[in-house]
Amino acid sequence: MTTQVLERPAPPRRRSGIQRRQQVGWLFIAPFLIVFAAFLVFPLIYAFGMSLFSSTLATGTKFVGADNYVKAFTDPLFLGGLGRVVLFAVVMIPAQLIVAIVAALVLDSLATWLSKLSRLLIFAPYAIPVVIGALMWSFLYSPRFGPATTVFGLFGLDAPSFLASDSIFFSLVNVVTWQWAGYYMIVVYAALRAIDPAVYEAARIDGANGFQIATRIKVPMISSSMVMVITFALIGTLQFFTEPTVLRSIASGALPADYTPNMYAYALAFSYSQFNYASTIAFSLGVLVFIGSFGFLFLTRKQNGLK
Repeated sequence: MTTQVLERPAPPRRRSGIQRRQQVGWLFIAPFLIVFAAFLVFPLIYAFGMSLFSSTLATGTKFVGADNYVKAFTDPLFLGGLGRVVLFAVVMIPAQLIVAIVAALVLDSLATWLSKLSRLLIFAPYAIPVVIGALMWSFLYSPRFGPATTVFGLFGLDAPSFLASDSIFFSLVNVVTWQWAGYYMIVVYAALRAIDPAVYEAARIDGANGFQIATRIKVPMISSSMVMVITFALIGTLQFFTEPTVLRSIASGALPADYTPNMYAYALAFSYSQFNYASTIAFSLGVLVFIGSFGFLFLTRKQNGLK
């Protein structure tokens, strides 16, 4: 009797197929990786390298190590600007969050065509470029031809100065809240629409009214979305630059060149040609933004689902 040896069939070429799909995937994301590296990674590396050197006409360019960072964190102009943006974050982020949540809750309770129109109108300021929006508000705030001046002039009264030193802070808070609250409202509204309506029906059966449903059910159930909104707002506020820079030309000295750290770095680089120290200020601010964002996410890890 002869025994016949059966050959094991060759395994399918799954590995080569997976590798081919991976190569195609890398091919699709390659344009983004190139742009990301060219405009973010390499500039960061270059800026960090510049921050380790000092360049003057007398001594030329020399390596100073961490001396620029020691100077930055003892610089009263940098620390003063940093304190202002922290104060902006304390005031502006709650204001934006309250406006976004209230608007989203109102729109979520409406089921008519008016809700769609209102959602579009509230979101519209975010679609306007920041520079254009700041220029528009500079016209509205203008002490010479702004609408407030015209209205108060009709009654023979002096119009309040929105760009004076004692009021510029709240004027900027108003501009940024108007610009970004609509975007945050969309994020919160999308989270509200993802909640099962059966939860609301059960609450109504238990006797809950609309206000109780909003405050005790809707808001707690979208805590992860609110954490994301606060994180975005925190990062943007600590990098405050465009709005005060645009308004500075008509603010009559109320907005100095070192009003925020980004403005200070810009002035150092392009007004005083201190590129090395400007890189130090910018990189230090970036590190502080990262630490602040990471710390906030760590403290709210239960709300955003990170254990």
